Amino acid sequence: MVAPTSTYRAWQRLASLPGGTWAFSAAAIARVPYFASIAPHVVRMEPGFAEVTVPKWFLVHNHLHTVHAIASCNAAEMAMGMLMEATVPASHRWIPKAMSVEYLDKATTSLRAQARLAAPDFAAITEGVDVTVPVSVVDRAGTEVVHADITCWVTPR
Repeated sequence: MVAPTSTYRAWQRLASLPGGTWAFSAAAIARVPYFASIAPHVVRMEPGFAEVTVPKWFLVHNHLHTVHAIASCNAAEMAMGMLMEATVPASHRWIPKAMSVEYLDKATTSLRAQARLAAPDFAAITEGVDVTVPVSVVDRAGTEVVHADITCWVTPR
């Protein structure tokens, strides 16, 4: 068994407590203040999967009063980050390297970003490797409004 990251250990401690997912989300924003503008709520975090919700509120509106494209990208990046923290063991590290984004529809409601990944064999990663995480951002009706493929550089520590 490989050691989980400190972020994933914090999620495991807090998620089952009343208000724990909100406390975890607030701590994540404190660590990465840039995400505060989208007011993310981490609702699921486990190896191979993470889910983050983002409300539609005035700080993420564009001139059409829909969720701004870059706010959607931030939601995708937050979901990817939570997935990587839950999936990549403490023996390795990761950093985003590239992001390919498709804007598929107007985002007229709050959003749900879901990142999924079949984890690689980390024991076999002895040098840097690209790992691409697909992220689907959907509206309340389940329509995918944004799709992002985020490539991360993963290396042993």
